[in-house]
Amino acid sequence: MQLKKLLTALALCLALTSPAFAAEGLDGSKMALLWAIPFAGMLLSIALGPLLFADIWHHHYGKISALWAALVLVPMAMIYGADITAHVLFHTAALEYIPFILMLTALFTAAGGLVLRGNLHGAPVLNTGLLALGTLMASVIGTTGAAMVFIRPLLRANDNRKHNVHVVVFFIFLVANIGGSLTPIGDPPLFLGFLRGVDFTWTLSHLWLQTLFAGGVLLALFFGLDSWLYRREGVVAPDPTPDSPLHVTGLANLALIGVAIGAIALSGAWKPGLAIEILGAKLEVQNLLREAVMIGVTLASLALTQKDDRAQNGFEWDPIVEVAKLFAAIFVTIIPVMAMLNAGKAGAFAPLVALVTTPAGGANNVAFFWLTGLLSSFLDNAPTYLVFFELAGGDAQRLMSEMAGTLAAISLGAVYMGANTYIGNAPNFMVYAIAKRAGVMMPSFFGYMAWSGAILVPLFLAVTVLFMC
Repeated sequence: MQLKKLLTALALCLALTSPAFAAEGLDGSKMALLWAIPFAGMLLSIALGPLLFADIWHHHYGKISALWAALVLVPMAMIYGADITAHVLFHTAALEYIPFILMLTALFTAAGGLVLRGNLHGAPVLNTGLLALGTLMASVIGTTGAAMVFIRPLLRANDNRKHNVHVVVFFIFLVANIGGSLTPIGDPPLFLGFLRGVDFTWTLSHLWLQTLFAGGVLLALFFGLDSWLYRREGVVAPDPTPDSPLHVTGLANLALIGVAIGAIALSGAWKPGLAIEILGAKLEVQNLLREAVMIGVTLASLALTQKDDRAQNGFEWDPIVEVAKLFAAIFVTIIPVMAMLNAGKAGAFAPLVALVTTPAGGANNVAFFWLTGLLSSFLDNAPTYLVFFELAGGDAQRLMSEMAGTLAAISLGAVYMGANTYIGNAPNFMVYAIAKRAGVMMPSFFGYMAWSGAILVPLFLAVTVLFMC
């Protein structure tokens, strides 16, 4: 009864302030800011739940997510009607959520069967080489995939080192975040941009120099710090995992990742003009084929991968199940937010529009970079990317051409600054948990922020000066 009263009260409040619906979708210019509360609540739950009430969150995050989604869907159905709500929900699910989850599942499953075996001595040259390789692979198999493939070999190589915290911290900076900036596969925000119409190769052609600079600076800093600590350690403890040659198993999964990448690229280049329309959503043939390939890659990986390979990687389904549940709620709660952002200066987010607009009326790329980045540091970077993508106009063709600098700023902010905290990007906390179980004395939440503040903030200031001013 309490929940029903809450929903009814919210619906009446929203109805009094925003009773409008345009034929093409929700009319964001007539919507009250109250509609954004479930979206903000959902993101804050993701950010604070694991920190403030970890046990409750771990066991009930699905229910909490469903509640936030219900706080959008129920009032929407009561105000605008069940038909309109069904159309909007199906459009979001069919064109954005399902493709997003199928892509993540395919890459997660295939990368989980690709194993880098063996052990080498964790000297500065080897560590820097593994970090560089992992950074490059992040744009090929995704930041989550690269993090899971490379973190355990790197931990084994350094398990006799007295100082190894910095190895994991720089791994999070590079492999779990910055390395994923070159393709839509690299990081979820960029794949959402691809689904919104950004060309598959746009990020590579427009972000490679910034990524080369940021990655190069971090690798150089790491090599210098690791060399200094390595010399200070002198005689190290006996290696609990003696040296053995590195070799890769589960190579069939590498081919399957190639198939997935090919299907994604093809869906962006091949436009036969054929589509099936369901509830107002046009399901284009090339996209349906892409989704079928993602399902096929997932099933083929499960069939072709040896159980021992997945066990070696510590593969389990919990992370992708959690992502699926959380993003289901995110994609629902962001619906009214997108409508209000589409309204621009006529909507409830007019002050935010003014903040990222120059006095002459153009886009303030520095503001886009830092606002996208700072929010991505503490909230999930994928929906944050979508918010600022829409704030910049939401027209992929215009953003890729005359507003290329703005799209670059949004993309870099979302991907790069996800490294600022443990909760900025999904792989960060996974790497933290694996390293801690392996005996690494990982810094606390705020301890990690001291590392990122000292290293990444000056780096991002340099990126701002060199590429956005």
